[in-house]
Amino acid sequence: MELLRANLSRVRIPEPTNRIYKQECCISFDTPKSEGGLFIDMNTFLAFGKDYVSWNFEKTGNPVYLHIRQIEKQLSEDRPLKKPTILAIGVEGGFENNEPEYEEIQNIVILPDYITLPFPSVELPEKVRLAVDAILRAEGAERKEQVASWTADKKQVSAYAKNLQQIDNGVIVPPSGWKCAKCDKTENLWLNLTDGMILCGRRNWDGSGGNNHAIEHYTETGYPLAVKLGTITADLEAADVFSYPEDESVLDPDLGQHLAFFGIDFSSLQKTEMTTAERELDQNTSFDWNRIQESGEDMEPLFGPGYTGLVNLGNSCYLAATMQVVFSTHSFCSRYYRDQNLKLAFQAAPADPTVDLNMQLTKLGHGLLSGKYSMPVPENGNTTDAAGSTQTVETAGHSSRMFKAVIAASHPEFSTMRQQDALEFFLHFIDQVERVNAGKPELDPSRSFKFGIEERLACPSGKVAYNRRYDYILSLSIPLHKAINKEELETLNKMKTDKDSAGKESSAGQIVRPRVRLEDCLKSFTAEEEVHDFYSNELKAKVIATKTAGLTSFPDYLVLHMRKFVMEEGWVPKKLDVYIDVPDTIDITYMRSKGLQPGEELLPEAASGYVAVSNQVLANEEIVAQLVSMGFNYLHCQKAAINTSNAGVEEAMNWLLSHMDDPDIDAPISQDTHSVRVSSCVDQSKVDTLVSFGFQEDIARKALAASGGDIEKATDWIFNPNNVCSSSDMDVSSSNPSVADSSLPDGGGSYRLMGFVSHMGTSTQCGHYVAHIYKDGRWVIFNDEKVKVSKNPPKDMGYVYFFERINS
Repeated sequence: MELLRANLSRVRIPEPTNRIYKQECCISFDTPKSEGGLFIDMNTFLAFGKDYVSWNFEKTGNPVYLHIRQIEKQLSEDRPLKKPTILAIGVEGGFENNEPEYEEIQNIVILPDYITLPFPSVELPEKVRLAVDAILRAEGAERKEQVASWTADKKQVSAYAKNLQQIDNGVIVPPSGWKCAKCDKTENLWLNLTDGMILCGRRNWDGSGGNNHAIEHYTETGYPLAVKLGTITADLEAADVFSYPEDESVLDPDLGQHLAFFGIDFSSLQKTEMTTAERELDQNTSFDWNRIQESGEDMEPLFGPGYTGLVNLGNSCYLAATMQVVFSTHSFCSRYYRDQNLKLAFQAAPADPTVDLNMQLTKLGHGLLSGKYSMPVPENGNTTDAAGSTQTVETAGHSSRMFKAVIAASHPEFSTMRQQDALEFFLHFIDQVERVNAGKPELDPSRSFKFGIEERLACPSGKVAYNRRYDYILSLSIPLHKAINKEELETLNKMKTDKDSAGKESSAGQIVRPRVRLEDCLKSFTAEEEVHDFYSNELKAKVIATKTAGLTSFPDYLVLHMRKFVMEEGWVPKKLDVYIDVPDTIDITYMRSKGLQPGEELLPEAASGYVAVSNQVLANEEIVAQLVSMGFNYLHCQKAAINTSNAGVEEAMNWLLSHMDDPDIDAPISQDTHSVRVSSCVDQSKVDTLVSFGFQEDIARKALAASGGDIEKATDWIFNPNNVCSSSDMDVSSSNPSVADSSLPDGGGSYRLMGFVSHMGTSTQCGHYVAHIYKDGRWVIFNDEKVKVSKNPPKDMGYVYFFERINS
């Protein structure tokens, strides 16, 4: 006790603003549930496992720690399993996660001799008691949310519900016997709440569903809300109400009144149809879900170095799947595991190692690759069963909570608990790794993914232009017209057409999809295509140019992104249901670009590596004058007119009111054509349209700027920013490359498939991600914390493929 009193100056009582770590070691993945428990520094409030607390003592000299250890309670195994009713884990109505219960033990420990004092105890100094109480009461800095959830956001009240127009045209809807007003469909019917029309829903990819008559009716009339017949019961909130302009399922607080308008007594109706969310659950637990996760297969769990799972933190499977593949590459394995000592990384880290990316990547690398957190665990503590054989279950893996916090700190989406696009996360991750290793290219593992792309533009004048850029992924469109099973598809479509004409429901049991070879997707990247509205400085006019593309270098790891998400009619993001025939090896030697050829003559401006901006948007002085007369600043008014492409006074005013607090609002408008913020010269209404699709505003602006203001091209750009050429991105070349081709990894064009990330769900912002990786001569599935031998890797259903170059 005297030793503790002698060190009271090193004990702090935490303030409300202090970050307190008490759920995970900042160097390892030890938790209070680990064998040695967790030691919380009572000066910095950082947590350390038993093997690492001495490192902190050596670095800081802080001797007093709160030791927390949690011991699992034994519970009955006879609890019945409930059938899930919503697409979630660990929440009411979702899949059970069978979370165990723990008993917690606390002590005060003084280093370096690990002198232990029990807590609570009245003999402890008051300062220590107050500090411990504050630590235990405080919410941990680590994310508390550990439910692995992929449920969609809660439905919001529709903006169109309160003042919904209803037309009194004498329509009375009967309680049953419904039929589409435009075809013979009797299922998947939607009642338009404005005019009472009953029409069928959207046609699914497999021919089931409806004939799109309900959405076509909205396109023709603009009537916004419809409710799915068969989902209406006394529980009106459970009814499936869809808002076409908002493009999502919504709540209608006045639904009872809106239904009564058409003579519907909701209290007497029974549910006969699945809601959209229930149908998604049904789809996700059926064919795709089962095949990608290899459900139903008796798969052998794997343990040891390189076979550690990552716990789902709540819609974090996109991160887990991506990082498993990344840390299976030699470059990341070497940088953050084999060549990086964990203690040295901690010593080099700042005072708070939880905010240091290099430290957290080293921690993640050691956690995934050391095997420390991937060992067989006896089931229920019993080493043998009645027959004498050992019973084991896979370990729970470890969480990536601290890594997620630091990698997502600069990103507004990845820092949320919502599902994200695995490809976008990969690109963000690589960008952050490149930044943190700036100035040390020999240490930068992201370079193993980096390569050059060269685009050749041929003008009708006979002259050419070359544009170069660098990238980490090759985004490939999927040429459906190249499907190798066209006859099978045509036969199936004919059968479904015949059933539709006979008024019969098409069966969804038979899964037949277009099957396209990866080779054809790669060839589509290098194929010649037309670029409309290309401004030729040779001809002084906009012309149709032809574009071809190739690679200036071949990276150590080639990442192929399959563009499975496109925009369908009505600007609704749609996932292509298609199989990709992916061989184990590919050869892309033919994709290497040749550069300027003998006899070719460059377009004038292209010779210096730039193409000048042909049209700089100037502010319409009439719009500016009207805004100035209202009392606004002249410069601000100019910017408002430019940023809305001179669309009008109202548009400019709306922009002005929403950007008054911009930090650069008073910055002068640049006249340098190379520093013009082209992304600002877009129509705000078009930006709003893209934002309504669910895209971020800054991305929408960049897409419109790169697509000449064309919404269709802009959506294409968002899904594939590196393979879309239009008048804008051809008129302005990319900036000078920061790294020369000679400094990039390069080699032959032969590659071997080493992993792929698959996606289940209707969009990249929902559903589930799984990784399959080729390790030690076999395919392995990484499904969050579960790591098992893969029996049937679904190579034809990947979203992002990772190829490793075969060195000769």
